[in-house]
Amino acid sequence: MRPVQYAVQAVETMMRKFDSPSLPPKGRFHYHQGVFLSGVYQTYLLTGKEAYYEYVKRWVDSIVDENGVVTNFDKGQLDDIQPGILLFRLYEKTGDERYKKALDTLCPIIYNFPRNAEGGFWHKERYPEQMWLDGLYMGGPIIAEYAKAFNHPEYFDLVCQQALLMQEKTRDEKTGLLYHAWDAVIEREWADPVTGRSPEFWGRSIGWAAVGVLDDLEFLPGDHPMRRDMEKLVRDLLTALISFQSEEGRWYQVVDKVHEEGNWPENSCSCLFTAAICRAVRRNIVSEDMLEYAKKGFKGVIDSLTWIGDDIQIGNVCIGTGVGDYTHYINRPTSVNDLHGVGAFLLMCAEAEKAGLE
Repeated sequence: MRPVQYAVQAVETMMRKFDSPSLPPKGRFHYHQGVFLSGVYQTYLLTGKEAYYEYVKRWVDSIVDENGVVTNFDKGQLDDIQPGILLFRLYEKTGDERYKKALDTLCPIIYNFPRNAEGGFWHKERYPEQMWLDGLYMGGPIIAEYAKAFNHPEYFDLVCQQALLMQEKTRDEKTGLLYHAWDAVIEREWADPVTGRSPEFWGRSIGWAAVGVLDDLEFLPGDHPMRRDMEKLVRDLLTALISFQSEEGRWYQVVDKVHEEGNWPENSCSCLFTAAICRAVRRNIVSEDMLEYAKKGFKGVIDSLTWIGDDIQIGNVCIGTGVGDYTHYINRPTSVNDLHGVGAFLLMCAEAEKAGLE
C-alpha cells in the first residue's frame, strides 16, 4: 500500500473507536488530541475526504464555545496550547471569527509564559526553570503561524530564540543529539551538576524538536536573520540521528543505546524522525540521499504493524514520560493506538506520501 493508504486505515480505525469529542483526555484542550488531529487533517488534505475535516472540526467545536472561549485548558503548560494549531485550519475554511478569538487568547499566553534567566520558557509552571525539548513542538509552530497569519513579527523572533537556546543548552558535542531537558538552576535530581542537562536522549522528545522546528520554518520569512541557524539546527540533528538508526529501520526509546540491555524500538519517535527527514529533503534543508534513511524508517514501522480485522494496530509507543535516567525511560509502559503514536504515524505517512516513498 501507499503511505496515504496506511494513513486512511489508521484514521478509519480511530474514528470507529472514538467520536472526536470523546478523544482522551475527554473534554480537555490538550496536545494528545492536537498531534493526532493534525495527522487527521493532513490525511484530509491528501484524500479530500470531508468526513476527516468534520472529525477535526467536531472536536474543536466541543471545546471552543460560540464566543471563542477555550472552555477547558491549563494555561500553565505548553501542552495545553498546542492544539491551537488546528484553529488556523478552521478559520481559513470557515472565516468564523471565534477561531481567531481563541488564537488571540492562546498565543499571548505563550508570549508571556514564565521564563528562566536566559529567556527560555519553562515547560510547565509546575516545573519551574526546566526547558524540555517537547516544548519546541508544543509552543513553537502555533506562534510561528500566528506571526505570519496576523502580522506579529515579534513572535518570529521568540520562536527562533527558544529553539536556538534549547539547542545551545541540550546539544551533545560528541553525538550531535539533544538531551531531553535542561534545568537552568541545577536543582533537579536528574540535572548534571555542571551543565544542568538531563542524562539521556529520549526518542520522542527529539522527534518533537525536529518536527516542531520544521513546522516553524514553514512560516518563518526567508530573510529572517535566524532562519539559517534554524535550518542548520534541523540539518545537524537529522545528520546525527541517522547514525543511530537500527538495522531494521526504527530508532530506539533511548536513541544512542540501541544495543544496551532493556532498550527497545519505539514507533512514535521512528515516525517523527522519518517524517522530519522527508520534509527536510523536500524543503532542501538536507540532501536527497537522506531519503534512504526515511525509506528504511518507514519500512521498519510498517513491518511492526499488526491488524485486528480492519483495524490497524500501532504498538511499541511510549505512553509519555517525565525526565529521568536510563532505567526510567526503558521501563516506561507502551501502548497500542494511543494518540501520540497514531498522530506521529499519520504525520509520517503524509510526509512519506509527498516524498513518494513506498
